[in-house]
Amino acid sequence: MTQLTGQERATYVQNMFTRIAKRYDLMNRLMTGGQDIRWRKQVIQLARLKDNASLLDLGTGTGDLAREAVLQFPQAKVTAADFTLEMMRVGQKISPLNFSAADALRLPFNDSSFDAVISGFLMRNLIDLQKGIEEQFRVLIEGGRIVILDTTRPKKNILSPFIWLHMHFIIPALGGLLTGVSEAYRYLPETTEGFVTAEDMAKRMTSTGFKKVNFKQLMFGTIAIHWGEK
Repeated sequence: MTQLTGQERATYVQNMFTRIAKRYDLMNRLMTGGQDIRWRKQVIQLARLKDNASLLDLGTGTGDLAREAVLQFPQAKVTAADFTLEMMRVGQKISPLNFSAADALRLPFNDSSFDAVISGFLMRNLIDLQKGIEEQFRVLIEGGRIVILDTTRPKKNILSPFIWLHMHFIIPALGGLLTGVSEAYRYLPETTEGFVTAEDMAKRMTSTGFKKVNFKQLMFGTIAIHWGEK
């Protein structure tokens, strides 16, 4: 799947998430042992929202991050945006949010529209990572914050064989059992191993114009949270 490029890859990703939408959240809980809930709480904390802040949750999926934002900051104006309609339909059944159809490479929002832009497991799916970062920079106000939660290419260490086994066998088998779409969960390790390192992501953010860029790695180096300011 990772050999696909351009619009062909974008269409593949959109169709894949459409097929797994109903079991997406459950698989996230199982794959991470429930740790993704804690990571999302950290993302919202790092966004440093004020009570009436405007927040864009980009690549929102079913809205997990957006709901966490509403929980922590009930007065915030939260927009939950994604380009897979079925994911948002599933999310709307969980609880209503201000969902918006949006392509992360061509955001339908004006310049300087949001106090913060956050994303969870979006960036590795973009066909143009740099353009995705630039669009988030564009829609942020001066002083606005970006927070990115995503997989990252793990460095080799003593646990590498176990990580490889988990990603290439356990996750696809579990995904196939629960969703009937094991192919989607072979896509995960392929995109993780083919994605940029945490250091490279930080460099890309800095080159776009973000300041005070930092990151921390989680889950044996396979997950990273990046943050910075415009």
